[in-house]
Amino acid sequence: MKYTQIKVSCNTKDLDTVCAVLSMIDNGLMIEDYSDIDETYKDVYADLIDDELMKADKTHSAASVFISEERNPEESLYFLKERIAQDKIDCKVDVINVSDEDWADSWKKYYHPIKVGERVVIVPAWEKYDKKENELPLIMDPGMAFGSGTHETTRLVMTEIEKYITPGCTVLDVGTGSGILSIAASLLGASSVNAYDIDPTAVRIAKENADINKCGNIKVGLSDLLVGVEDKKYDLICANIVADIIIRMSPDLYKFSHTGTVFIASGILCERRDEVLEAMKKTPFDFISEQSENGWCVLIFKCK
Repeated sequence: MKYTQIKVSCNTKDLDTVCAVLSMIDNGLMIEDYSDIDETYKDVYADLIDDELMKADKTHSAASVFISEERNPEESLYFLKERIAQDKIDCKVDVINVSDEDWADSWKKYYHPIKVGERVVIVPAWEKYDKKENELPLIMDPGMAFGSGTHETTRLVMTEIEKYITPGCTVLDVGTGSGILSIAASLLGASSVNAYDIDPTAVRIAKENADINKCGNIKVGLSDLLVGVEDKKYDLICANIVADIIIRMSPDLYKFSHTGTVFIASGILCERRDEVLEAMKKTPFDFISEQSENGWCVLIFKCK
């Protein structure tokens, strides 16, 4: 089996944070940290420690994850870079065993039509697909933006959108990435969708994907979470981000909600579930239900 190594080199003081982010991608980390190797180690383990380790820069470390060939490494890479930017960590990210020239297109071999929920079928823009009765093909070219539909978090939230969307409803998509959730909402019958992301590249890609799917009712813009979001009440709000960000934005959700507004929160590691629930208890939202897959969960709330 072949693997793609994603390696993050950073200041040793930031290593714990980098490892925490990488562990959201995969639990099998390889850590290169020589900060504890000093003269004491040399005295005790002289026959075991290479001189090169003694000379290694103790102020810099590295951590890596290895993505198997069955998975799409591009999504993991985008997720990693987004979180690293949010945490303002100065680091270097390397993708090993895939050449720079081929990287832009090599990940496409991992990406094929996938059915999510009862009706939506996510179809790569470079593949042909003969739709079956009642299916809604969603054409995607995720490029460098998170959200091709192959990750558990995306599938979980899309399935819930299909359950809770109603014809003519208004939708707010926070952290839209490739725009996949907004497009799904539009295809499933939303009258208008406002999609936002902090990353200008994601905004551009989301607009392009909305155009490919002829979703003229999707408005895409830049925002830092809910700062800059159009001030109105939405029928459905979705956020496929991470637990920390959902917790941070939770106090302001009510400003964009009315009685009955459904909030679908995804991108949450199952071990962080209780933290999100605790934060949402301080808001006018009641917990409705949840689903989980491979260590990730989606939580659904309804505004009182």
